[in-house]
Amino acid sequence: MDIIERNKVFSTPWFDVVAKTLSEGNPDAPYYNLELSDYVSIVALTEQREILLVRQYRPTVERYTLELPSGHLEPGESPEDTAKRELIEETGYQASTVELLGNLIPDSGRLSNRLWCYFATDVTLSCPNPVLEAGIELVVCSQEDFVQYILQQQFDHALHLAPILLAMLNNKF
Repeated sequence: MDIIERNKVFSTPWFDVVAKTLSEGNPDAPYYNLELSDYVSIVALTEQREILLVRQYRPTVERYTLELPSGHLEPGESPEDTAKRELIEETGYQASTVELLGNLIPDSGRLSNRLWCYFATDVTLSCPNPVLEAGIELVVCSQEDFVQYILQQQFDHALHLAPILLAMLNNKF
């Protein structure tokens, strides 16, 4: 199957809506998808094996959420560099190295970008009183508390559960 027509129908600073017509398929085409930059999520553990999370207000779901440090790649930036940058910006912690856990498709029916999943251990504070990205609160929690956040659906971001699963399957914690 081939894409025979591709048109950008709407554009914002954050994403584009693209219409695609296939050589075979639904006569009600086109199919629409969102195009946005790739992004990263990082599972970061302190020297005490605590997990770094961020709490922030998300207008889309109209509430505060608990998430992994994450963010979009800037033009020309590698996923690894993005992971390190986002970790510092959102938590004030730095990682000397990050390990790629996987490169996933976030939503094959709507999104054309990729989710790069990273792991870092023994992260350290970048300075005594780091200034975090506006609107972000750092949450440092034990692995036991983190499991409870997941079970109680306080940590319920599906795309952030994927890096956690990859870390667990790779015996990272």
